[in-house]
Amino acid sequence: MPQFKEVSKQSGLHPKPAGLVLQYGTAGFRTNAKQLDHIMFRMGLLATLRSKKTKATIGVMVTASHNPEEDNGVKLVDPMGEMVTPTWEGYATQLANAEQEDLLAALQDIIKKEAINMSQEANVFVGKDTRSSSASLSQAVLDGVSALGGHSKDYGLVTTPQLHYMVCCQNTQCKYGEATVEGYYKKLCQAFIQLTKNASNCTDDQKHLTVDGANGIGALKVREMESHLKRELHISLFNDGSKGKLNHQCGADFVKVQQKPPTGIKMNPGERCCSFDGDADRIVYYYADSEGQFHLLDGDKIATLISTFLKELLTQAGLDLEIAVVQTAYANGSSTNYLEDTMKFKHFHHLHHAAQEFDIGVYFEANGHGTVLFSKAAEEKIQRLAENSSINDERKRAALLLQNTVNVINQTVGDAISDMLLIEAILAIKGMTIQQWDAIYSDLPNRQLKVKVSDRRVIDTTDAERRAVSPAGLQEAIDSLVKNYREARSFVRPSGTEDVVRVYAEAETQESADALAHDVSLAVYRLAGGVGGEPKPLH
Repeated sequence: MPQFKEVSKQSGLHPKPAGLVLQYGTAGFRTNAKQLDHIMFRMGLLATLRSKKTKATIGVMVTASHNPEEDNGVKLVDPMGEMVTPTWEGYATQLANAEQEDLLAALQDIIKKEAINMSQEANVFVGKDTRSSSASLSQAVLDGVSALGGHSKDYGLVTTPQLHYMVCCQNTQCKYGEATVEGYYKKLCQAFIQLTKNASNCTDDQKHLTVDGANGIGALKVREMESHLKRELHISLFNDGSKGKLNHQCGADFVKVQQKPPTGIKMNPGERCCSFDGDADRIVYYYADSEGQFHLLDGDKIATLISTFLKELLTQAGLDLEIAVVQTAYANGSSTNYLEDTMKFKHFHHLHHAAQEFDIGVYFEANGHGTVLFSKAAEEKIQRLAENSSINDERKRAALLLQNTVNVINQTVGDAISDMLLIEAILAIKGMTIQQWDAIYSDLPNRQLKVKVSDRRVIDTTDAERRAVSPAGLQEAIDSLVKNYREARSFVRPSGTEDVVRVYAEAETQESADALAHDVSLAVYRLAGGVGGEPKPLH
């Protein structure tokens, strides 16, 4: 095949270091940028095959999200803006790890297994974050696409959710929106402005938000978007990339794990602040109270705010649509109790796909990654009601609010910018302060730790990652440690990107949560092959 000649020629310019093995996980490939050139070229090849197979545009995003600046990574985006299917994750690993001389055979194996028609046209959208390595690595992706005769469109610097959005727009013939960054801003900001028209007597102070851009792509894009907001939201942007390193002592992951504000932000008591992560697909909120005490509002608090707002609107609109709230194992026990017992929501510990099974699925991880999914039928019911001239004013207002809520949400993936606009609109409409939002329920104190291990694959989990199946004896050890504390819960899971095991613990007091996390870390260290010295207790 003539294409393979070109692949052979080009792949020599993107050689694979012999013996290097990397795994495609939920975060795609992610490691030190120096090791990724061959991976990027090959993901360009794979995206081209995926496009030929699906007869649709595929996305490739070059980013390492909340990882340090020296890392980079890559994720493939499927036709509706979702993550690539598990079978193709397997192909990604197979292709990435094929030694140089076996690359063509690995490609042909995928083509044969998937019965791909190589004369089918292919289209690939490529985006990148602000890391210094992203320019050459995204070029390697483009080289891979052209080597197999695919067409590519380079969007340059975009957030991960913007690329997901553009892929979805392209494959729905622009029914979802216009496949440009400008189209993204217009759709979201117009919906936001329509929503905030329903806020009564909002002062300039209430329209003010402090944003930590993690010194990443999200900061650039918030700057671009500001003109579309027509002064309906006043943003003070910190960690905008002009000085300071990407994700270093700032960003959503830092704030969530450290439970303290990012460097470089001055917090006035009661002022709303939020942090994006490096590729702007996560957001967390926080504030300082009058005593200077730090309060974090993470993905659980966000899910609660959004689902409560939607439930109220559905009641007012007289629409019988079912809402489910979907969280991960990291969801705080208090949020789960509130959603199940007080709000009576259907509640699940699985992710995106579970949210798709309901009229409305509110899906959030505690780390601040999440979105809301509306079924086609739910969207149509909302639209019909919004266009119905014979209903009373209250139902009409609720239906229009729902319609604009649908439009401000990026349903393809968790999106910090879209989620920020939705949260700001809800707080304005409800006339709520961040303290009132925080007071909906109180989080149980919790702690997350990491334990270095020689091989993360020794840990295997079940029950939505809440119980360890291997190594032998680990779950029993966790169960007996949990019994030592009140209102306690703990679980462990292997990282998707590095040889560490993440430990989560919550309990009635912070001291108990810290002690439990430390006890469980020691059990992991002893039973799962910990390296680099035993975990130290927290002070």
